[in-house]
Amino acid sequence: MRIIIPGGTGQVGTLLARAFVADGHDVVVLSRHPAPAPWRVVGWDARTAGPWATELESADVVINLAGRNVNCRYTPRNRRAILGSRVESVHAVGQAIARCTRAPKVWLQVSTATIYAHRFDAPNDEATGIIGGNEPDAPASWRFSIDVATAWERAATETATPGTRLVLLRAAMVMSPDAGGIFATLLRLVRFGLGGSVAGGRQYVSWIHERDFVRALYWLIDHPTLDGAVNIAAPNPLPYRDFMRELRRAARVRIGLPATRWMLALGTWLLRTESELVLKSRRVVPGRLLLSGFVFEYGDWRSAAAQLVDITRYRGVPAGRGRGREKPEHEGHEGS
Repeated sequence: MRIIIPGGTGQVGTLLARAFVADGHDVVVLSRHPAPAPWRVVGWDARTAGPWATELESADVVINLAGRNVNCRYTPRNRRAILGSRVESVHAVGQAIARCTRAPKVWLQVSTATIYAHRFDAPNDEATGIIGGNEPDAPASWRFSIDVATAWERAATETATPGTRLVLLRAAMVMSPDAGGIFATLLRLVRFGLGGSVAGGRQYVSWIHERDFVRALYWLIDHPTLDGAVNIAAPNPLPYRDFMRELRRAARVRIGLPATRWMLALGTWLLRTESELVLKSRRVVPGRLLLSGFVFEYGDWRSAAAQLVDITRYRGVPAGRGRGREKPEHEGHEGS
């Protein structure tokens, strides 16, 4: 296949490009700051349908990942950048697809599982899940994330692309051993003895192993009846205290110091990020994927955490399509 990945230079885009290239596909990444890579990288401004739009002609798949990183303080300036970068890039991609003579067959537009309500009572699937924004026990400041998510998805449906199937990927945190990702950050906390519960640890964590993330996207590409919103998350979210306990078990670390809400507030302020990223209960399940027959390779966090901790001892293991499990190379192996 010919696969175009706008905004594909981050952790998720890199693991997808690496997997698709390993499987023999032609990958083009669109970047505002093109740099050498094992696949072709083309410049774009992420705002207007410029010369880059010709790359979409006769493509099989477009996977738009563009958007400013939310791991920051939500200052007015950052809020404008977070929202604008998502809506503008989606409009640009939609316009480029609409102008194609031979449009891509599938447009996978990343969204976020954060669109769902902060809740403990029941999981959110696509059919019965509650969109957030009106929870009585959630701070008013959390409404921004919901507004961004809904605007993001709305932008994708505003441009008519009748020849292209649109899938909105309501994705949970993608767990990958790559440096700089969320898993690497959590594992570092655990190894420093800071991997305990936070604010009681009742809040749910939704996640997906990188291999299942790649496999889920292949599944969506291969199943033309799946369109609209699809939750991309493992089927077993769990409370933060249990999530971190399993990660400590995998890392063979006995102690995980707990943190109170005020300690988290201080820590996130020092790290220039937001406490919502830890405190919001994201209890999301992949209803449509499961109903369509998709089978997760890593459906529970214990097995996923064990594999990810083990693989961090090695380097350069490709993700691939996920048909089987890769065997780790010897320690000290050099690679990407």
